[in-house]
Amino acid sequence: MSKSSDALFTRPMASTLAARLTQRRRFIQVVAGPRQVGKTTLVRQVLAQLDRPYAYASADEPPLRDRAWLAAQWDAAGLQAGDAGPRGAVLALDEIHKISGWSEPVKRPCDEDTAHRTPLHVVLLGSAPLLVQRGLSESLAGRFEMLRLPHWSFAEMRDAFGFSVEQYCYFGGYPGAAPLAQDPERWRRYVLDALVETTISRDVLLLTRVDKPALLRRLFELACRYSGQVLSYTKMLGQLQDAGNATTLAHYLDLLTGAGMVTGLQKFAGQTARSRGSSPKLQVLNTALTTAQGRSFDEARRDREFWGRLVESAIGAHLANAAATGAFDLCYWRERNREVDFVVRSGRLITAIEVKSGRTRDALPGMAAFAEAFRPKRQLIVGADGIPVEEFLSRPVERWVTPTG
Repeated sequence: MSKSSDALFTRPMASTLAARLTQRRRFIQVVAGPRQVGKTTLVRQVLAQLDRPYAYASADEPPLRDRAWLAAQWDAAGLQAGDAGPRGAVLALDEIHKISGWSEPVKRPCDEDTAHRTPLHVVLLGSAPLLVQRGLSESLAGRFEMLRLPHWSFAEMRDAFGFSVEQYCYFGGYPGAAPLAQDPERWRRYVLDALVETTISRDVLLLTRVDKPALLRRLFELACRYSGQVLSYTKMLGQLQDAGNATTLAHYLDLLTGAGMVTGLQKFAGQTARSRGSSPKLQVLNTALTTAQGRSFDEARRDREFWGRLVESAIGAHLANAAATGAFDLCYWRERNREVDFVVRSGRLITAIEVKSGRTRDALPGMAAFAEAFRPKRQLIVGADGIPVEEFLSRPVERWVTPTG
């Protein structure tokens, strides 16, 4: 199954980053995304291919990094850039969000380099996108460009590891875990210990104020268990048996979204302002987060209801990871017992997407009711007699939902 090599870890965004690092205008390049999606590997590959000197350092390595460490790295890279002549040099700083208040000490040397025309390109990497974005908006407006790396797509996992679409739906898009798929128990422990626990403890709880960490963890498990289902905050509180409130749950769900784990899709209402107050449709951003909780691959395949939800979650994750780049808005729609699984708004183009997974409600007339109410430009059925699941997952989302797709 595994055909991993460093060359296979190059993602499409690598060419974008390489091009930006050769341009005369030197915006700070920010590479953000969840853990284990290949940020460091991608940046190292790009740096190795450039015809200019570079320096790479990580704030995740001991001893504890601080602002003085950051300033020292920048000053050394500035000297390197001066010695390199017009082509300059590149400084890559990994896990930048681990440095408290990192954005302000980045702003000062950035502005000084611009004023003195120092030919230094800077790349910042972070595995807590929510915290990275917060730092950027605080101090670095107008000085950066963002490259968001989502979880690996089916096409990437197929090409790198030979995954079938069924394996992708079950094992998800974690490249680091893929070689362990032939040992399911070892794969499960890796996902839970090295990915889930590390992300929650180091990228959420350690860096963000969370008054009820146990509630956040239970909310994550609930979202994995009910991925693909609409659940009101009141019902969530009942399931979680906690004295919290809807505001707390919504905040914690935002934190888990920012960490690239799970999200809550809002109801499409034609008006964005109305959609925010709806019950969220829970959605994992990587199906491995659901399957690592318990069932084996064979058990999952035998349970038609569970497998149908898993396929829908894989479609939803494909859409949600693409939507995280800001290219379009992703929602769901429901009125009484009529539902459309996913609604995508790209500019003025509305696309309604229904996943035919063999579940009972597939026969409900949700698409017709939605079409009558909102007149979408496109209506797509994925699975059954519609677009094959493998074909839908093999292509970029833009192929299906953009005006030129």
